[in-house]
Amino acid sequence: MGFKTGIVGLPNVGKSTLFNALTRTAAAQAANFPFCTIEPNVGEVAVPDPRLDKLAEIAGSKAIIPTRMTFVDIAGLVKGASKGEGLGNQFLANIRECDAIAHVLRCFEDGDVTHVEGRVDPVADAEVIETELMLADMESIEKRLQGLVRKVRGGDKEAIQQERLLKAALTALENSQPARTVEVDEDDAKAWAMLQLLTAKRVLYVCNVAEDEAAQGNALSAAVAEMAAAQGAASVVISAKIEEEISQLDAEEAEMFLSELGLEEAGLDRLIKAGHKLLGLQTYFTVGPKEARAWTIPEGTSAPKAAGVIHGDFERGFIRAETIAYDDFIACGGEQGAKDAGKMRAEGKGYVVQDGDVMHFLFNT
Repeated sequence: MGFKTGIVGLPNVGKSTLFNALTRTAAAQAANFPFCTIEPNVGEVAVPDPRLDKLAEIAGSKAIIPTRMTFVDIAGLVKGASKGEGLGNQFLANIRECDAIAHVLRCFEDGDVTHVEGRVDPVADAEVIETELMLADMESIEKRLQGLVRKVRGGDKEAIQQERLLKAALTALENSQPARTVEVDEDDAKAWAMLQLLTAKRVLYVCNVAEDEAAQGNALSAAVAEMAAAQGAASVVISAKIEEEISQLDAEEAEMFLSELGLEEAGLDRLIKAGHKLLGLQTYFTVGPKEARAWTIPEGTSAPKAAGVIHGDFERGFIRAETIAYDDFIACGGEQGAKDAGKMRAEGKGYVVQDGDVMHFLFNT
């Protein structure tokens, strides 16, 4: 399981340039005019994890299979998008299908690149997009509430729950707060997720800065970081131009290039780490001579649920999980060494998988 992130923002903030760089494709046309992305482009990238390479080396694995992350490049939104302005509601629908939103904000000055609003103010840009998503949610909620009236009167429990949650979201929106600020009980979590409200999505603000500001950011990106912190959101500083250049280099050249710029890692790595943290995701591994593979799961996932990510039969017939912590696997030189040192554990159905666990599942067919 990876996760799907929609890249959104106003036109000409660097969305398509970032998408092209991250997915190492030229699928999205990057041009200095609004709406150059007409259909949402979808790209998958491998999630970089140095731990996987170390595990494969020790186990002598023939293949290395990282977990994957999906990016959806969604066309630039503008004021009035919720009412069909620009390219309108079709792109709001694309956002609904994503797990999170990477909101690209222009944090660079460049007279050659037109800003659709005629000024560079990333916080104001964020407010434009947020407002459009909130207006779209309000319209959607009001229509849904009208459609639930008869079922609620008839005592339909599911409809009553939906109505309660929709009204809670509408109250937040009417107070200029996104739906993600609503506190949802565990019993309501599934029903809440099924509402697919745009402003319930987790947001990662991506500050697109000039090349010489990629290491430290600037005053504009600092303002975005402050806004994100106030919202309980996350932010990351990236130079789309640098990412585009890196995407054309091999691993060794990219490392040298980053070092010259004073950067420890590529923007993709920072983006994925921030995204994982924001969505509460973690990774476990399966390792053997055939392949070393990474699997992404939500934090708090039980061993049977984690097994189910590989195959449903693993979850249904789960017996136990032979588990070695990543550090123990490395320190003991592999599975056999971990067994000999008493570091392999037999975990049952109640075990909560930890980040970095190396696991082997036993199950009934």
